[in-house]
Amino acid sequence: MATIKKPIGERTVIGFDFGKKYIGVAVGQEITGTATPLGSVKAKDGIPQWDALEKYLKEWLPDYIVVGLPLNMDGSEQQLTKDARKFGNRVFGRFGINVEFNDERLTTASAKENLFASGGYRNLKKDNVDAESARLIIESYFEQLYD
Repeated sequence: MATIKKPIGERTVIGFDFGKKYIGVAVGQEITGTATPLGSVKAKDGIPQWDALEKYLKEWLPDYIVVGLPLNMDGSEQQLTKDARKFGNRVFGRFGINVEFNDERLTTASAKENLFASGGYRNLKKDNVDAESARLIIESYFEQLYD
């Protein structure tokens, strides 16, 4: 089955906020430059429940994937950065969908602020924070695309 390449600006993207226990998921549209949090996938030591992850990919049929890179504040890499790259490479190897990486410094803090502002403490469930972080990763990626 051949896939038709869509032009930049019309593509759909899935974003992942990589974590050792949970991986946040969001979907974004280049045409609007916005993303929507979807939920999270459980992981064991950074290895996701592949079936759950695949459901998102089958539902949204993304043109590419953006994985957040957890860098240190000075921009240097840490072990979690390497693990996130490994995760992205595994996703590409398993599903054949191109993977981009994007700096995700401070997305978790921003996600918590956004969620608290829109719903108080009840809104700060782990699933919500991870998915909101994935949304911010995509939107940050879009901002860089259009700069």
